[in-house]
Amino acid sequence: RRSSSSAATASAAGPPPSTSSAQGHDVVIVDNLSRRNIDTEMGCDSLTPIESPAVRIRAWKEVSGNDIKFLNMDVAKEYDLLVQLFKDEKPDAVVHFAEQRAAPYSMKGSKQKRYTVDNNVGGTNNLLAAVVDSDLDIHLVHLGTMGVYGYGTSGGEIPEGYLNVVLPDGNEKEILHPAYPGSVYHTTKCLDALLFQFYNKNDGIRVTDLHQGIVWGTNTPQTALDERLINRFDYDGDYGTVLNRFLMQSAMGVPLTVYGTGGQTRAFIHISDTCRCIEAAINNPPESGQRVEIFNQIAQTARVRDIANLIKDKTGCEVNFLNNPRNEDAENELDVSNAKFMDFLGEMIRLEDDRGLFAEVQGITEKYKHRCIPEMILPASFWNKKTAAACEANTLEVMDAKGKEGE
Repeated sequence: RRSSSSAATASAAGPPPSTSSAQGHDVVIVDNLSRRNIDTEMGCDSLTPIESPAVRIRAWKEVSGNDIKFLNMDVAKEYDLLVQLFKDEKPDAVVHFAEQRAAPYSMKGSKQKRYTVDNNVGGTNNLLAAVVDSDLDIHLVHLGTMGVYGYGTSGGEIPEGYLNVVLPDGNEKEILHPAYPGSVYHTTKCLDALLFQFYNKNDGIRVTDLHQGIVWGTNTPQTALDERLINRFDYDGDYGTVLNRFLMQSAMGVPLTVYGTGGQTRAFIHISDTCRCIEAAINNPPESGQRVEIFNQIAQTARVRDIANLIKDKTGCEVNFLNNPRNEDAENELDVSNAKFMDFLGEMIRLEDDRGLFAEVQGITEKYKHRCIPEMILPASFWNKKTAAACEANTLEVMDAKGKEGE
């Protein structure tokens, strides 16, 4: 089984590639190391030290006996090399991670907005066009986001990709769920979805789109085998995901930075289950002629302030309600169907599970907290001038919870 992992935002021999390799796939990683370049731009590294691709691949070979190939290539720019790679490797599946993945970074300024659109949409279109030009029946597995649905209260359970509607003439039809993006990043994922629909209809490309929730946790069973394989742990205001960020802050003794009222409800999934879901998608491709397959890749939903209170109860850390850098609803409900993956995987890890998962993350943050730059914790990207002005008052000290702007 040939699985090419197109991963401009993933670490070589990180969780998904190593999981696939452990399951018997031959894996080729294509990565232009753009995320490492963004570290340099922002002046902030991963809390956990990330080795070079060569070191990570060598470590994986030592602990597993399996080889992983690595190519430094930009799929958004080096089209001819991409087509030739497909012809040479003849992959059964391509796992598409090659996108700038942070909503805040995509809102930082015009440079980052333009880069996010050019890289994400251009890269996705290149991958699809390259599948066509290769004359191969390649299954594309794409890591999308729950954010394509928007984060307003939807009025009911969000289905997996498609929505049953009644047209004005009374006829019933199933359509792609309406898009309601909340950032430039989320907009690119919505544009990806339209590209998938077109290439699937026009060229018969088999596509699985994974609408993923917020990932938490650090290691998988594979990356835990050797410290050189450890996953990224982003804690800054642009790339740090909310739960990992809270756990790091609790280990540092920094009050938990909740944006606005904390009434935002979000979808969550542990990194180990993310890898299991990707593996299930690779192993269960759509049949030829089948429409784009869409999975909601989540384990559960939770309100941000409830997560903060959960960690507060476990650690005694204070909660700091900041002015919200985002332009979003202060409060929302989120009811999501995830029946397809539950059929494949059974139960997934939940936030309240007593498996020592919080302790594992906190142990890593305790070990590497000397690498933290505290001032990078506060949000540094703002959705508009109003939220930027409101956030000038933000501080790592506990703020007055009254009178928040930009919620």
